[in-house]
Amino acid sequence: MKTTLPLSPALFGDTPRTLLDNAHFKVELFRYPSGIEAVRMVNSRGFIIVLPFYGQMVWDAVFDGHRLTMGSGFKQPLPGKDIIDTYGCFAFHSGLLANGCPGAEDEHPLHGEMACARMDSAWLVLEEESVALRGEAEYIKGFGHHYRALPGVTLLAERPRVIIDMAVTNLSGAAMPLQYMCHMNYAYVENGTFSQTIPESAFQLRRSIPGHVHPTPGWLEYTRQLQEDPQAFGGLTRPEMYDPEIVFFADNLAQYGRQATFSLHSPDGYGFSTSFDTAQFNFATRWILHNSDQQVAAFVLPATCRPEGASAAKKAGTLITLEPGEQRSFRVETGLSEA
Repeated sequence: MKTTLPLSPALFGDTPRTLLDNAHFKVELFRYPSGIEAVRMVNSRGFIIVLPFYGQMVWDAVFDGHRLTMGSGFKQPLPGKDIIDTYGCFAFHSGLLANGCPGAEDEHPLHGEMACARMDSAWLVLEEESVALRGEAEYIKGFGHHYRALPGVTLLAERPRVIIDMAVTNLSGAAMPLQYMCHMNYAYVENGTFSQTIPESAFQLRRSIPGHVHPTPGWLEYTRQLQEDPQAFGGLTRPEMYDPEIVFFADNLAQYGRQATFSLHSPDGYGFSTSFDTAQFNFATRWILHNSDQQVAAFVLPATCRPEGASAAKKAGTLITLEPGEQRSFRVETGLSEA
């Protein structure tokens, strides 16, 4: 049996409000001091906090006592136009017209317009083994693009896992570009190691240096060594070298099989993993940063192309085009690894 519960900003207050409490799930609505509405979805293994009207980003995630979210100076989500205004979340939808770090020829914001988009509507969907927060946002510009975005986050019963999905439909009479990345900012795990179902040799170190990266001599030497031998990066053992960020790319994932799984393992015996369909996401990025302000080990960021901006995707021939009326759907399952 499926039950749908519509949400409105009027339902959210400074005091948490329990909307649902049954054998599998508890759902609370509240508003941060910053004024941003939030939904706390709880199961027997932990919880996630999703911002229903603010890009439907997942602000936080905790399972079995392990916080999945990156370390940052943000104590709460803050109102903003771009993701850098509130860069402390666990996951956000990056894109959709353009994604990644804009190059010299680009005019789009960092990680695109969807990350902080205001949702037109949001609702909960309760089923026997899951509870989902879903939303809709319509984007339209005069003499420009027109599309509908349908993001969603699903918490599964008795499992430390969530499903993050997105559907995009071109509502215009002309073709539109599409760049999408499921941007999951996982916590830094000291001495953590990586594994994946694609060959280690598939990873290449990013050679370009974006404008927001300010290299030091030591970092330049370290990355020069990794350029010669990317497989020399054995794990999260040198945090002093991950500032500025270290970024690896893996392209054409479909050549390795239809399904891909990437993992980050802790020496304390737990781990994180993410699985997706390579027909939807044919590219993967690995992003690592460790300094006094941010600590993140994004072991995989599934995407439709590299996150180097719209112009770079056009030049590389990896930019997806949606024809009038066409829809594309994307789905990621992520969370604590299960035996």
